[in-house]
Amino acid sequence: MLANVETLKQLINILGPCGMEQLVRNFISKNIRKHVDEVYVDKFGNLVCHQKGKGDKIMLAAHMDEIGLMVKAIRLDGRMKIATIGTWEPASLLGQSVSLIDDNANLICDGVLTTEEIHEDFPIEKVPLIDDVYIDAGVDEQALIKKGVRVGTFAVPKHSAKFLGSESYISGKGIDDRVGCFILMELAKLTQNLKRDIYYVFTVQEEIGMYGAQTCVDCIDPDWGIAVDVTNSLDAMNPKSYILGNGPCVTAMDTEMIASSCLNSHLMEVAKKNKIPFQMKVEEGGTTDATRIRLARGGIPATTVGVAVRNLHSTISIANTNDIKNCIALLFAFLKSPPKCRV
Repeated sequence: MLANVETLKQLINILGPCGMEQLVRNFISKNIRKHVDEVYVDKFGNLVCHQKGKGDKIMLAAHMDEIGLMVKAIRLDGRMKIATIGTWEPASLLGQSVSLIDDNANLICDGVLTTEEIHEDFPIEKVPLIDDVYIDAGVDEQALIKKGVRVGTFAVPKHSAKFLGSESYISGKGIDDRVGCFILMELAKLTQNLKRDIYYVFTVQEEIGMYGAQTCVDCIDPDWGIAVDVTNSLDAMNPKSYILGNGPCVTAMDTEMIASSCLNSHLMEVAKKNKIPFQMKVEEGGTTDATRIRLARGGIPATTVGVAVRNLHSTISIANTNDIKNCIALLFAFLKSPPKCRV
């Protein structure tokens, strides 16, 4: 069983859409502080946790934000039109519960995502667009305003973390990328006596452009970096592709980055030596904070390591806890004998 799984559940459950990461940041800061030498929040909102030591300056990044929604208009009857924060699969929204939150990320009220067709009891004849979807909170405009809802109010899916069938599979709303945050938190416990120069960075606003990583990498100026993030499993379509339970995924290429072959070669070598299962990944539908690291300051060696999940960028995703456990093991073994990569 995955150790400290209750911490993972708590992380997943925290309300923290892109641009509203403060509760996630506070939770991580409180729990990681005793395992690092320095903790600070930079001007953009990234949480930087530094273990001081010798050798290469290493940056490990995981993003705190989750995809979300934002109220862009409120009708007289209280139905709220929405804009997306990050990339969504619109079909996954219908009939789902959401939490509307205030500027401190605290709950204002709950609502349900629906369409005109459902509201009027008509059949849905096509996959809805985001413009077809709205939030119904059961009260009119004036009641919403009194509660504190306005144009610009954030909303996030209302799905608590839970196991599915066994403790090997966990589902929840914020798996992307609270899983990565959890992995870094667990790694910090393991590496605190290694005396490596490691920056554990919990970034903001990854889902809309990896902006947190972009601002942070310029300040840290690492020798190399790894983004720890989830990736889309294709095991429903192809039983041999990025399978849940078959180990962490190491990215060779995504839509915006060709990863450092030096880092990837060493990761594969370490995995084989320690008998840790892993999967190589070619990502054709997204990217991670590693892209911002890779392109910073004239070019920095970078790659992405993470776990495959099902239902990525929907209201609820599924991850395998053994993959998370093996990802921690792989990265720890890697950090015990890091490479000297300059490309």
